[in-house]
Amino acid sequence: MKQKIYSSIIAFLLTINLFSQNTYVFLGSYNRDKTAEAIQVYQLDTLSGKLTKFTSVKNVVNPSYLTISPNGKYIYACTDTKTPNAGSVSSFEFNPSAKTLTFLNSQRSGGENPVYASVHKNGKWLANANYTEGSVSVYPLLENGKIDSIAQNFQYVDGSVNKDRQTRSHVHSAVFSPQCDYLFLPDLGADKIRCYAFDENLKKPLIETKNPFTKTDLEAGPRDFTFHPNQKWGYCIEEMAGQISVYNYENGVLNKIQRIATHPDKIKEGFESSDIHISPDGKFLYATNRGKENNIAIFSINENGLLKSIDYQSTLGKHPRVFALDESGKFLVASNVLTGNVIVFKRDSKTGLLKKIGKQIKMENVSCVQIKQI
Repeated sequence: MKQKIYSSIIAFLLTINLFSQNTYVFLGSYNRDKTAEAIQVYQLDTLSGKLTKFTSVKNVVNPSYLTISPNGKYIYACTDTKTPNAGSVSSFEFNPSAKTLTFLNSQRSGGENPVYASVHKNGKWLANANYTEGSVSVYPLLENGKIDSIAQNFQYVDGSVNKDRQTRSHVHSAVFSPQCDYLFLPDLGADKIRCYAFDENLKKPLIETKNPFTKTDLEAGPRDFTFHPNQKWGYCIEEMAGQISVYNYENGVLNKIQRIATHPDKIKEGFESSDIHISPDGKFLYATNRGKENNIAIFSINENGLLKSIDYQSTLGKHPRVFALDESGKFLVASNVLTGNVIVFKRDSKTGLLKKIGKQIKMENVSCVQIKQI
């Protein structure tokens, strides 16, 4: 009897905690114009999947990629992207009670066309990747959420074999390892996944390692990277080749164990792969393709980390750039740049398959989606 009472109390407290938190969807864009909404925030109904407009912000140009602080209080954006001789990272304070998203400050990105940003798990460091000039910058984050001046900036000049797209380095993402003791930099231009050790206690936290990079296949064009929840495997999506390379991971070292196509066998050209994420339960991996096929490739993950293709789900738009899974793994939200629409899919936790639910959201040139329960 006592056990049943305790179980009921625990279930009740969990329910209270569930409903005391809200899930928000943050959308970035290539708005091109400060008078247009640059970032939009929606509230996600975790029962129906419905998105309801919550707040937005203007007066910022091309916040093409967003990332969220661990505590959900601050939003960091790659801004002034695809703008000649420009590039910045910007901070915003998110206040759900007041329904506001308030600009805090900006810093130069240390390279043209910033495309990706990550926050350290301690909330005190920001790393961003600059595509056009091939560089990485690291910044301290202040207690009030503002971005301090650049602590380190490394630029690269080496390219690879494709004369159209790889004449020089193009760093496309900056991804912390599961313990945030390493920073990985997929470099589309050089066919490398660069790596630094990261010491959060140093004023200049990036430290060169004995293994400064992992070489990918030629003309792979590594773009983005993610780690499995068990921290043993890493997965790199290759934009140019349309492949995913799977690696065993330990202490900053990657050893490839598989390479598998992200697109259907019938598609031989006219595609680009873009984003990659793993379900919270670690059972499924999702990756987006753009071009002739605008879809999400769905893979199961077996016991040794290898992938098996199981299905493709249309994103119901053109040019999906970034998508996100909510923290429960119940929903996947995809953004389509060229059609300017955002689609919510419900995920089957047993099969990994996706099903569209609710109404689509329209946002011109929407380029990024992030989800956070706060």
